[in-house]
Amino acid sequence: MNMDALVEELKVKLIEQLNLEDIKPEEINPSEPLFGDGLGLDSIDALELIVLLERDYGIKISDPKEGRKVFATLLTMAEYIRANSPAIS
Repeated sequence: MNMDALVEELKVKLIEQLNLEDIKPEEINPSEPLFGDGLGLDSIDALELIVLLERDYGIKISDPKEGRKVFATLLTMAEYIRANSPAIS
């Protein structure tokens, strides 16, 4: 799967997982922060993202510092998945 396709897939999964019904995939800028000023996600959303990575991509994140880097933006999340997921070829 190429990076663009993975980013688009993540946009859809993010909206579904976090129940962001008011947001369309095309409204998510993959370079904007997921937390704080960007999408405005919170710590509960972070837990949901950890579940998403484990369930859909076979990636387990147990170190909070690693999670901060992985979930900085949608792009960093996609890059991490490409580098670490056995489900992506």
